[in-house]
Amino acid sequence: MLLVIGLTTLAGCLPPSGPSIEPELIWGRRGVSEGLFEKPRAVAISPDDELFIVDMTARIQVFDLDGNFRRAWQIPEFYKGRPSGLSFNNDGNLLVADTHYNRMLVYTPDGKRLDEQSIGGVEGSQPGEFGFVTEAVQDSQGNYYISEYGQHDRVQKFDPEGNFLFQWGGHGSEPGQFIRPQNMVIDEKDHIWIADACNHRIQVFDATEDEAKLIKIWGEQGSEPGKLGYPYDLVLDGEGHLYVVEYSNHRVQKFDLEGNFLGTWGSSGHDPGQLNSPWALVLDRFGRVHVIDSENHRVQRIRL
Repeated sequence: MLLVIGLTTLAGCLPPSGPSIEPELIWGRRGVSEGLFEKPRAVAISPDDELFIVDMTARIQVFDLDGNFRRAWQIPEFYKGRPSGLSFNNDGNLLVADTHYNRMLVYTPDGKRLDEQSIGGVEGSQPGEFGFVTEAVQDSQGNYYISEYGQHDRVQKFDPEGNFLFQWGGHGSEPGQFIRPQNMVIDEKDHIWIADACNHRIQVFDATEDEAKLIKIWGEQGSEPGKLGYPYDLVLDGEGHLYVVEYSNHRVQKFDLEGNFLGTWGSSGHDPGQLNSPWALVLDRFGRVHVIDSENHRVQRIRL
């Protein structure tokens, strides 16, 4: 049974980051039946305004924007681990960061796997090989960017046919390095915004030519407004704002494109307006943020 509440108005838990406002909508609860969740961990929104969500059962479930279940399918291999990243490519197909199988998978919106478009599948440090894949995104020219954490902590770029072009990053905390690049988003200039989770910062790169150039970096660890605690996902609204969800601060923050703090929502807990280790978020065309409240096994919809 789908639990929907309509309202009118990595380790450890940090203190609440500030007052929260009531969400517009809360839906979902723990379970393995259709429409229920077991620690949902990634979400993407399709051109047809459907939400695609993967959880620890390795199911990809599809919902409308109000949380009504549409359909689902199962990732075929998942005994080693579950996917942790979802996005849509230029053709409207779903890109799946198949984390523990070292690859990017591609599915049509109705769940047909497009094997010929997969990239990776071999564990290793050489070009085209991967560690734990966290995210895959496509730019306006059709190039793919695939991030990974673990020993390598890097991003690899591929052409539209899946041929390796170059890579950047490496494990560390210096500018341009990563410790768990958890999620990526591409802006209108094809710049790559990366949630550098365990460095508690955001890095932005111009990788449109033959190498990646760091053009922006900001963020420091903390629970105060404007600081970050394991940023796990980020989304741009196209109007000069960036939304970031933080795994350990149990909140969503809103920034301008220079990293200046504009607002926050959420605190640690289980009540409406509270979050428990959220992993992901998306923004719909109505300006509403859908937050994957992972350890509460639900989705909350807000405006910030």
